[in-house]
Amino acid sequence: MARARIHLAPRRVLVVGVELISRLISWSDRTTCVLFGDGAGAVVMGPGDGKARVLDIVSGTDGSRAGILTLPTGGTRHPFSAEAAASGAHQHLVMNGSEVFREAVRRMSAAVAEVLARIERTAAQVALVVPHQANKRIIDAVQRALGVDPERVYVNVEEYGNTGSASVPFALWEAHDAGRILPGDLVVLTAFGAGFHWAAAAVQF
Repeated sequence: MARARIHLAPRRVLVVGVELISRLISWSDRTTCVLFGDGAGAVVMGPGDGKARVLDIVSGTDGSRAGILTLPTGGTRHPFSAEAAASGAHQHLVMNGSEVFREAVRRMSAAVAEVLARIERTAAQVALVVPHQANKRIIDAVQRALGVDPERVYVNVEEYGNTGSASVPFALWEAHDAGRILPGDLVVLTAFGAGFHWAAAAVQF
């Protein structure tokens, strides 16, 4: 969305990803509460030469798969209410782990392959893949599907948990700060989320 706005009007755009999911999770549900963390990350995008250039982006959504990862209360079908808050319904996170795993691996891998094809690059030319930090099993499966070495995939989920929409910008900053991204490197970002949504972006540093 930021890239499209910059194409329309050459101005800087601040993109922020924030997750405060701990407020929406029941701490009595150990199948979900131990997986997630709160966090935030931000990036400034704009026209002209900068530290990195977004080469291309692909994204998609499949509403028929929304039920495998959702928070039913709080949307238009079941709006948030005092009654929902009193019953704790707003903290009932639905997650079908095995289905989320399959969809996440399939969609992120395909999105990366598509964005690389669009810029006429191969996985062998990617210096670093920065995936959504959902869990290590998903990250490892995406790494194998792409055929890249584990050393070229950035992982920090063991430190912070799944910080959702903050995980990619946070991991990107941490990787850059640690010297894992050098000038000239091609970096691919990829993520998925409830909805069911997915995306990938190719960035040249």
